[in-house]
Amino acid sequence: MSTILVTGGTGTLGRLVAERLRADGHEVRVLSRHSRPYAVDLREGGPALAEAVAGVDTVVHCASSPRGDEEAAGHLIAAARKAGVAHLVHISIVGVDRVPFGYYQTKHAVERLVVESGLGWTLLRATQFHDLLVDVFERLARAPVMLLPAAVGDQPVEVAEVAERLAELAVGAPAGRVPDLGGPEVRSLESLARAYLRAVGRRRPILNLPLPGRAYRAFREGGHLAPRRTVGKRTFEEYLTTRFGPALEN
Repeated sequence: MSTILVTGGTGTLGRLVAERLRADGHEVRVLSRHSRPYAVDLREGGPALAEAVAGVDTVVHCASSPRGDEEAAGHLIAAARKAGVAHLVHISIVGVDRVPFGYYQTKHAVERLVVESGLGWTLLRATQFHDLLVDVFERLARAPVMLLPAAVGDQPVEVAEVAERLAELAVGAPAGRVPDLGGPEVRSLESLARAYLRAVGRRRPILNLPLPGRAYRAFREGGHLAPRRTVGKRTFEEYLTTRFGPALEN
C-alpha cells in the first residue's frame, strides 16, 4: 500500500480524506500546523516539511488559508520534488479561472504552480461545501434582515463526497485536471437561505441586493457553477436534516 501525506489533514475535508485512505489500508501522514508528529506551517516550510514528505508516494494537498496559499504551495512543491514524490493531488474550486474574486485568483495561481511543478499531478475542482453555506448563513442571520447578493445561485456539495473522490484519485496515477465535482442542484441563494432558516427555526426577512463589481457579475452569471457536473448525491436539505434535525416551523 502507498504512503500518502494529507496536508490540512485535520480540516473539514482533509480529515475525511485521511480517514478514507486509512480505511483502505494506506499509511497516512496528517500534516497541519498543530498535528504531531507532522506539525508544519506550510507558509514557513523548513526541515519539518522535508521530514513530512520523506518517503511519501503521494501528497493530497487540502490545506488552505486566507493568506499565504501561494507561498505554502511553493514550499510544498519544492519539498515534494526534492523527496521524489510521484503524485501531487490538489483540490481547488470551480470557477477560479472565471470569477475575479481575490481568494479565487489565489487558488488559480496555486493551480498554475501545481501544473508547472514538474511532478505528476491531479487537479479536482469542486463547488462549495454545504458546511460553508451554513457558516455564511449563520453569520448573515445574526442581523434583523438577511442580506443576500441578488440573482446569485449556488451548487453546494457534500464534503464527504469530495473526500471520497480525492481518496480515489490519490491511489491512482496522475491524471491532470479531472472533471469537476458539483453538487446535485443549482439553486438560488435565497432558496438555500430559506431552507437554512426553516432547519434552525428562525424567522428573518430576506433582502436581495444588487452589488457592484466584476466579481459579483461573474457570480451572477454562474462562473462558480458546474451545471453539467451535478454529480453529487446529497442535497442541501438532507445535509441540514442530519446537522439540525427535521425542519422546524418558522
